[in-house]
Amino acid sequence: MDPQLLAGIYSSTAIVVGIVLAAAAFGSALGWALICSKFLEGITRQPEMRAQLTGQMLFTGGLMEAFPMIVLGISMWFIFANPFASAFQAAIGG
Repeated sequence: MDPQLLAGIYSSTAIVVGIVLAAAAFGSALGWALICSKFLEGITRQPEMRAQLTGQMLFTGGLMEAFPMIVLGISMWFIFANPFASAFQAAIGG
């Protein structure tokens, strides 16, 4: 078993997980920006709909916030139960 190759698998996985988490955070921030801008646009068009638009904004934002949490869970699985390292160890018989 080559420890350098195993370390390379772990380090590559950590780098990719970091990139994926950064993309999820950027997507979440962009989503919140779009939701809030459309919310303010809707209020300026119809101020009497503010209560309904607030509920819709918070509901949609809550659904949108679930995405980074799912990505975080999958990322933690890749970090702590690395399937690539397990496959490598099984392939070499270790």
